[in-house]
Amino acid sequence: MSKKPNPKTEEIKAKPARPAPAAIVGVVVKTKLGWGLELTDRKDKTTYTLRNPDKAKTLVGQLVAAKLIKSTKNGKEELEITEVLGSPDDPKVVSLIAIEANGIPVTFPQEALDEANAAKPVMLGGRTDLRALPLVTIDGEDSRDFDDAVFAEAHGAGGWHLIVAIADVAHYVKPDSALDKEAYRRGNSTYFPDRVVPMLPEALSNDLCSLVPHESRACLAAHLWLDKKGELVKWRFERALMKSHARLTYEQTQKAMDGHPDAMTRPLLDTVIKPLYGAYACLIAARLVRGTLELDLPERKVVIGEDGRVKAIALRERLDSHKLIEEFMICANVAAAAQLEGKGGLCLYRVHDKPTEIKLDALRDFLDTLGIKLVPFKQLHPRMLTHILENAAGGDHAQVINEVMLRSQSQAVYSHANIGHFGLALAKYAHFTSPIRRYADLIVHRGLIRTLNLGDDGLTDAAIKKLEDTAAHISGTERRSAMAERDVVDRFTTLFMADKVGATFPARISGVARFGLFARLDETGADGIIPFNALPRDFYEYDEKSQSMIGQRHGRTYRLGQTVAVKLDKADPLTGSMSFSIIDPDKEKAKEKKPSPSKRRPSSKQH
Repeated sequence: MSKKPNPKTEEIKAKPARPAPAAIVGVVVKTKLGWGLELTDRKDKTTYTLRNPDKAKTLVGQLVAAKLIKSTKNGKEELEITEVLGSPDDPKVVSLIAIEANGIPVTFPQEALDEANAAKPVMLGGRTDLRALPLVTIDGEDSRDFDDAVFAEAHGAGGWHLIVAIADVAHYVKPDSALDKEAYRRGNSTYFPDRVVPMLPEALSNDLCSLVPHESRACLAAHLWLDKKGELVKWRFERALMKSHARLTYEQTQKAMDGHPDAMTRPLLDTVIKPLYGAYACLIAARLVRGTLELDLPERKVVIGEDGRVKAIALRERLDSHKLIEEFMICANVAAAAQLEGKGGLCLYRVHDKPTEIKLDALRDFLDTLGIKLVPFKQLHPRMLTHILENAAGGDHAQVINEVMLRSQSQAVYSHANIGHFGLALAKYAHFTSPIRRYADLIVHRGLIRTLNLGDDGLTDAAIKKLEDTAAHISGTERRSAMAERDVVDRFTTLFMADKVGATFPARISGVARFGLFARLDETGADGIIPFNALPRDFYEYDEKSQSMIGQRHGRTYRLGQTVAVKLDKADPLTGSMSFSIIDPDKEKAKEKKPSPSKRRPSSKQH
């Protein structure tokens, strides 16, 4: 009999949502074997042939999606074209490649659309009326769905009363409805630089469930009370009707707090914005005492122009206004988990296990090469990792230590069993604040509705019985979206770099493997491989412990995090891959010292 995993001691594995999709994406080309595809997946080395040559001939050079219809023992793989995506040179197809390759659902069933279109605004009824309260939303400038609004006021001796109002999606998406089944299938929204594939139809996600300014909206409100140390001491959940008093952006809010308010934020500064920052300061103080893992990893942002092409690749700015909203959401998530804990399995937890001993040993080996010591596995607490990061901040190895530490972490997943959240140093945690875009949050809302007798649309007995399966499914759809989103950012980045082949860039070595190195450009964060033949001539040996490549003849050493100058040799937008070569400083010096060739006097002989 197989032993069941112990969630307290073993890492919870995220199961795939479903078998890998059969969609194979590529450009139709003529091959020696007939008509085939030049694949977008650089890892797929299979040779495919297309079944209908007449159709393929008319689509030569076009990007298509196909499904496998025949696979024989001699390795012959036959495909049938299912969809024509367009020209591979059109930037609009970049996201379509990831959507097709990852099997992300795009079209809503008509029944689900009908339910969404038939939905009506909520009247007050038995709800608490919060419409006079100056709740505001703070989101990105390009955000279209607003699922959380916030408010803060001083309470007691140095404490705070917070309200986090979340769109009441459960009111519109009933258990076992067509909308519910489709939301479950998608699991979450998927965000690309040029589009969003939403979990819910736009009639809900951008309208009735979006907390747009000056419109009455149904919400599930979390009242949160903090003491002067920032500890959550009391909470209350209620169904309410609210009205957002302003739609603010992160940049706009931060500028107001920094002394540069605009016409919208000026009247809100003293009564709304400053109290929010006061409560945030209290929460941050508690976070520091708790000792969370504070990784500092810059995030790439793809800026798309009006013509659909990549305008720039920039680093996403990280402001206190971003952190403010994050802390408010974390606090509400903790309250939701605490409310549901021990209520007969009504909670779907967001769990993050501590690193495995194997991963921690690898991290310890790497840190040893930098003279940094790490505690034994049993003594590990996230504050110890943060202490290492703080000591390294501003130094040559800061970025690589952050990256290696990230790789050592377990994956956060959803689970019906609670093991806590290691990274946040929290004993209980759930996702409550984004039901428009995450099915997990909708489950938590329904759990609260059932537990607190807030309506008849709470979590059903059938849903409780399948919570374990639901957790595995939505952990898989989350991972699927994350892979697709990374893939699209890589492809857009490669598209942006395609006309820069031959140029040189400052970079850092972001990975070391037996077959070569990986580099990341400083300015854009673009990633690519440096194959062995693109390194200066030498006989190299791979040292796994120090994550370095060591030349045995000339003593050249390339290690993780090292700064290097690289030349972009290839940028393939079709596969989203780039390759670089190391600029050999010795050769460059030799070029500078080498005298220019002497000019020979023309011969006097006539021919």
